Amino acid sequence: MKEFVPAGADLELRGIRKEFPGFTAIEDLDLHIPAGEFFALLGPSGCGKTTTLRIIAGLEEPTRGQVLIGGQDVTYTKPHERPVNTVFQSYALFPHMTILENVAFGLRQRKIADPLGKARDALNLVELGYAAERRPQQLSGGQQQRVALARALVNRPSLLLLDEPLGALDLKLRRQMQIELKAIQMEVGLTFLHVTHDQEEAMDMADTVAVMNKGRIEQMGAPEALYERPKTAFVAKFLGQSNIFVGEIAEQSANSLSINVAGNKISVPTARAEKTSGKIAIGVRPEKAEFHREQPAASAERNILGPGTIKDIRFTGVSNQYLIEIPNIGDIIVFAQNVGISPVIELGEKVWVSFKIEHAFGLADLPAGDED
Repeated sequence: MKEFVPAGADLELRGIRKEFPGFTAIEDLDLHIPAGEFFALLGPSGCGKTTTLRIIAGLEEPTRGQVLIGGQDVTYTKPHERPVNTVFQSYALFPHMTILENVAFGLRQRKIADPLGKARDALNLVELGYAAERRPQQLSGGQQQRVALARALVNRPSLLLLDEPLGALDLKLRRQMQIELKAIQMEVGLTFLHVTHDQEEAMDMADTVAVMNKGRIEQMGAPEALYERPKTAFVAKFLGQSNIFVGEIAEQSANSLSINVAGNKISVPTARAEKTSGKIAIGVRPEKAEFHREQPAASAERNILGPGTIKDIRFTGVSNQYLIEIPNIGDIIVFAQNVGISPVIELGEKVWVSFKIEHAFGLADLPAGDED
């Protein structure tokens, strides 16, 4: 079935800028996506990710810059002349047509030979060949999304754009479709560009994730690298949760930097710090922290904070999430894996928080409100 679609093409954006009256949606964006990669453009509403997708699809023209697909400049090429197809959140299937006819519709319009045969191949690719004669309303939401995917693949694009394609599905179905989408992408070898605001979805499926904020890419890399080593406060907070501490550098050695926060020394390895002078922000993920009923012994390998008070406990199934308030520092989030018993079960209990210095990361900027 792999010969059903051509090999994916690489995508390159050079100096893309998009201005609308009163604001700039994209600021001088440079991006290269290798052929055959599953790439996620992740960010909140209004960050410019959908505008970027529309420029790639030819639905918007950039104010300046170039779009190249497979090395060909398509900046001012009409949408239907580009080797690109888009799968949207809304399936937009024709209710009066069978699934097979829906998939073949575009081929018929363009007078492509053997539209039904090609449509059957596309349905087989998404494992819906058995449903060819059914109507859209007879299928589940996940099946309808796979039909929309088959309808895009039948056109044999080199680049497939996915615009929040799973947003209308419930959580269980969305996770199932994430697995199926990734499997299809790996089978056909196309270049997928997936635009989403869902951090978990991006990290589950993509080979590379670019986190976008205010028209710019803040950080790009493998999902694990972005999660373990966020470089900016925005990435640290948007991609998962983070505890962030801010202070002037008080101690510095070849191997680590330390700040003093309300009498608590917090250190980060120099190799994991983006900034090494002045006022800096040090962060740690909640699952890398733990808490103790007794004050831990001082250690050169751990940061120790406290004492504080447990002010909230939430059970999420996989873990218990604790909100711990430490005077003059603020709230710290700690995730404790659910192993059948809770380490502390009562609100108001006094605890100390600790985490390994090697798990800390130093950011290139400060969180909003801490710039002064």
